[in-house]
Amino acid sequence: MMRLRRARSLLIHWKGGKLIVENYRTRISVSATPVAVGVLDLFDRWRSPRYTFRRMQEYSRASVRTALARLAKQTLLVREGSREAREDARLEKVWSNWLPYGSFHFGTKVVKFARGRSHDELIQRYLAESPQPAFLKSYRHASKRVLPNGPPADGEFLRVLLSRKTHREFSAAGAPLSAISRLLFYTWGVMGHLSTPFGRLFHKTSPSGGARHPGEVYLVALKVEGLIPGLYHYNARSHILELLRKGQMRDLAFQYCAGQAHAKHAAALFLMTAVFRREMWKYRFARAYRLVLLDAGHLCQTFCLTATWLGLAPFCTAALNDILIEQDLGLDGITESVLYVAGVGMPLAGKTGGLSGDLHSPDIGSRTEARPA
Repeated sequence: MMRLRRARSLLIHWKGGKLIVENYRTRISVSATPVAVGVLDLFDRWRSPRYTFRRMQEYSRASVRTALARLAKQTLLVREGSREAREDARLEKVWSNWLPYGSFHFGTKVVKFARGRSHDELIQRYLAESPQPAFLKSYRHASKRVLPNGPPADGEFLRVLLSRKTHREFSAAGAPLSAISRLLFYTWGVMGHLSTPFGRLFHKTSPSGGARHPGEVYLVALKVEGLIPGLYHYNARSHILELLRKGQMRDLAFQYCAGQAHAKHAAALFLMTAVFRREMWKYRFARAYRLVLLDAGHLCQTFCLTATWLGLAPFCTAALNDILIEQDLGLDGITESVLYVAGVGMPLAGKTGGLSGDLHSPDIGSRTEARPA
């Protein structure tokens, strides 16, 4: 008889008066009885069903077999030698120092996003249920100090900063490869090195906790002049693209971004992932998961500002089809996982954005490119 073991990726909590057992790796959640939890408790190690028969003699063997089969189907128990058991063991090993709090990552990977009419109906329901919270906070009774007016917005940096906006409409033109190259380099490229007790670590344009830089990026080339459409990995050390898959990617871009139509009309998507081991090796406590998320945010803001400086139209989204992206990239979702997606297109005439509409568009082919250190 095949032996069974309790999945290591389980959370037990109460919701609406019901006892819930959830496997956050498989995202299967079921209501359970205390008896079922007792059965799971018996399988803290590999055991055969016979062990359960001896420990639960007040129940018939047929009912125990049925219960074990149901718990295995719901992935709360895993069968020895199965793929489920191997993935369960890998997650436990890789994430051991970040669990159970790191389970947030797995528990939030798959979300059903509302689109079209259902999205509009959802918004109306929210507005009918309660007013929106205030967008700013103020201490009414605190003493106030009026701040001096700053100098007028001037200079290239301020023009870029004030011109940054999210674009969801693009022209039909393709993006120059030189612009995509510079966007990759100034967002993810290696600017130099830092001498530390951990050796020579990378210096990049965005901050990273402990200079661990867990982020990787994969380019989905849709309309990039001089580049075959397909899926690429950006090798930041050498500033090169590594082709993983060639072919038209419009339909996949649409699916990657959970059905957002503007994604398939962009010139390129940038799939941002994290290699967790880089952070886990140094920071062996769950709070470090925050650093991984913060790093992704730092990179994305650098991306948006750089894209704006280059005269591109950027956007970013956390509405993703995580599982599909990870499958296409060949990621296991445990040691490396997708976190965020950014994209660019060529702006429509008159829609470059900015408070003054004065978007600085440098001649992307005229400057001498810095080379990676």
